[in-house]
Amino acid sequence: MAHDHSHGTANRKRLIGVIALVSVTLIVEVVGGIMTGSLALLADAGHMFSDLTGLVIALVAMRIALRPATDRHTWGFQRTEVLAALANGLILTSVAVSVAIEGIQRLVDSAPAHVSGLPVLIVALIGLVVNAVSLGLLRQGARHSINMKGAYLEVFGDLLGSVLVAMSAIVIMTTGFMKADAIASLLIAAGILPRAAVLLRDVWRVLNESTPAGTDVELIREHVRDATGVVGVHDVHVWSITSGQSVFTAHVIVRREVFEEGRVGELLDHLTSCLADHFDVDHSTFQLEPARHSDTENIAHS
Repeated sequence: MAHDHSHGTANRKRLIGVIALVSVTLIVEVVGGIMTGSLALLADAGHMFSDLTGLVIALVAMRIALRPATDRHTWGFQRTEVLAALANGLILTSVAVSVAIEGIQRLVDSAPAHVSGLPVLIVALIGLVVNAVSLGLLRQGARHSINMKGAYLEVFGDLLGSVLVAMSAIVIMTTGFMKADAIASLLIAAGILPRAAVLLRDVWRVLNESTPAGTDVELIREHVRDATGVVGVHDVHVWSITSGQSVFTAHVIVRREVFEEGRVGELLDHLTSCLADHFDVDHSTFQLEPARHSDTENIAHS
């Protein structure tokens, strides 16, 4: 899942398209929420506004991440997208809390505000269509980028929000139960929080330089040890610079003949190809050392 310019260009185009769609729908929902008095519609608009902010942040971060590495930033700026995902997660959490507070206040109000069901339903259906199209645009990029995954999760939340708003409008139209609007807003808030938690968890894994999800470190050790001329491996570290770009370092103990016969380059090529092909590791660094050298080291790492 290596990052490349063509993949990044496609993701940027998808994001720009989604930003345009979300912007138009946001305006429709705000106007519709004010005219109809629907908290659920305004809550969905608030969620959509946070999504729009997150999408813009994601787009800017994506452009920054493509800047080349420098002597000052030797890994480049690819981790910027992780910081953007962190901002998205915090925005999602803030919106969920705000909507929940207002929803509870309306729910306990003995005289709930009047909500016009039909206009709310029409606006919700418009939002539903737009969010479905946006999800289709973002789905591919979300498989490879934590930044795009954040955008995808936000739009998915909007889709669920549109469904809830439409359901509340139908209930109001058929039964006159006005508090259905407040209940829908609370359900929207409840749906936002788990997605924000998942996104923040993924961000924490990267920033904490944890082993990437799905990576079996012991299996990597076995592959390295199975290489011809390798005696052992230690000081193994695996982490991610950003989503989809894993980094690996290790000290590899090799037989003396590897050095004497000039097979160091051959072994390095084999190990690098092995990790790239079997474990999708983009950048691997090996320190080859004879057995007598490793005996002098204090092996305190995995």
